[in-house]
Amino acid sequence: MAKFDTTGAIDCDVHPPSPRRADLLPYLDDYWKEIVTTREVDVLEMNSFPERTLPYMRPDWKVNGGDPLEAMQKNLLDPLKLDLAILNVVSGAHALFDPYLSAAICRATNDWLIDKWLNRDSRLRASMLVPFQNVEAAVEEIERLADDKRFVQILTLSATELPLGRRIYWPIYEAAEKHGLQLGIHAGSNYRNAPSHSGFHSFLIEDHLAHTQGFATQIASLISEGVFTKYPQLKAVAIESGVTWVPPLMWRMSKDWRGARIEVPWVKDAPADIIRRHVRMTTQPFDLPDDPAEVPKALDHLLSDEMLLFSSDYPHWNFEGLDVLPEGIPDATLAKLLRDNILAAYPRLGG
Repeated sequence: MAKFDTTGAIDCDVHPPSPRRADLLPYLDDYWKEIVTTREVDVLEMNSFPERTLPYMRPDWKVNGGDPLEAMQKNLLDPLKLDLAILNVVSGAHALFDPYLSAAICRATNDWLIDKWLNRDSRLRASMLVPFQNVEAAVEEIERLADDKRFVQILTLSATELPLGRRIYWPIYEAAEKHGLQLGIHAGSNYRNAPSHSGFHSFLIEDHLAHTQGFATQIASLISEGVFTKYPQLKAVAIESGVTWVPPLMWRMSKDWRGARIEVPWVKDAPADIIRRHVRMTTQPFDLPDDPAEVPKALDHLLSDEMLLFSSDYPHWNFEGLDVLPEGIPDATLAKLLRDNILAAYPRLGG
């Protein structure tokens, strides 16, 4: 049983199996069916490690030919008594160099989510895939699906070709804010650049640590380029980012801003304050101290109880069984992160 009562909670990071070519063919037109078949576009997963590698998935949660939605209902939605769960497909469409193929895969994936997932369980919501390498098509996809309130955010990665604050992406943010969609930034890379400032790593542990730098870079870019000034209703949700990287970023960026803010006159407030207003983090994987007594002290550095959003990261094996939250989170914070913070972060959940 779950260590905490999660009845009525909202899970912000749930992963359906990434669709393969056979899954997406019914949602592609004849031209793109031929393209993905002749070019053998098949495995569209976007992971930092192979699916076969533990601790990717609990062995008893593998579908093995069954219905993945029924497995999710049995293993997560029902036992945790969740009210809602947001599906995130971290797709290889992010990494495709062909901007038109990427747009087609994003569109097909969104239609697959609607047909095979959202239409079959009223508890499910989803992140919308849009091709950031094709901004015009990304805006078109947002407009196409804007009336479906089950999509609550657009999804991108923590390591991208360009920093997310760049003006080339602003039409995407304009369309997102117009329709109450938020910006979900999920751990992952489209492999355009080396994962560190010094090149490529040798080991998996280094790659995992580099994601923290990626998230910090993206948040700094969004603030410095003026995205949150231009689009004040937009929030960035850092998914699978951890938590402890955020206070040092707030401190350091606020300090440096005081000396360099002449370059960014549109940044009127200290970056720490902007981060508290516009940035949210999901709770899995949780990188706070093992000692429960130290957890409240670490969270106090955020100077906010509104920034954490509950997530399980199902079916990834970042926790034991259904103990989806670590010990030590103060009761008041726990009550907010399970539901209230999420409803405040995602206005379309209340629509």
